[in-house]
Amino acid sequence: EEQKSYAEEVLAILSDTEFADLFGPDSRAEVPISGNLGRHVVAGQVDRLIVQRDRIQIIDYKSNRPPPGDAADVSPVYLRQMAAYRAVLSKAFPDHEIDCALLWTDAPHLMKLPADLLEAYFLDQTA
Repeated sequence: EEQKSYAEEVLAILSDTEFADLFGPDSRAEVPISGNLGRHVVAGQVDRLIVQRDRIQIIDYKSNRPPPGDAADVSPVYLRQMAAYRAVLSKAFPDHEIDCALLWTDAPHLMKLPADLLEAYFLDQTA
């Protein structure tokens, strides 16, 4: 029963035009990233990475049920993770705008994470 609902969630995401860029020719799945941020080493795997001429999108899948309704209510663990990925990719691609989002698979709903919210978590973890 639970496997069936996950399969239905995935099919809903794949067939929704809102998520077309996530699976388009500029996107990659499960991209490993690593880098140094101050005295911290960041190593992780981005669920979906979309690299365009002047913009990068980082998308991480989350299956919380129910998902939070607002980015401010997202778990600090997730915000720190996305802030770290954003910071590492900002160093590697200084001329690109870098956007982050969480794809809540339960809805499905793509929640953009405001840059200022992530910046606060980035500063918190490098202090």
